[in-house]
Amino acid sequence: MQAELDTLETKIRQVAELCHTLRQENIALRQQVLTAQRDNKQLTTRLEAAKTRLQTLLDTLPEDV
Repeated sequence: MQAELDTLETKIRQVAELCHTLRQENIALRQQVLTAQRDNKQLTTRLEAAKTRLQTLLDTLPEDV
């Protein structure tokens, strides 16, 4: 009976450690997602600005060219 309890205690400890590890990994992944989203937003803004500048340049070109 004691051996069974010891085995159960070991398994519970392993599950608790795994939960802790997964929680830390989840926090890190959430931070990575937030960083990627911020970078994506900045790149989208830059792309839109470039499109606007390009369109302005195209609008200034004569029709014949």
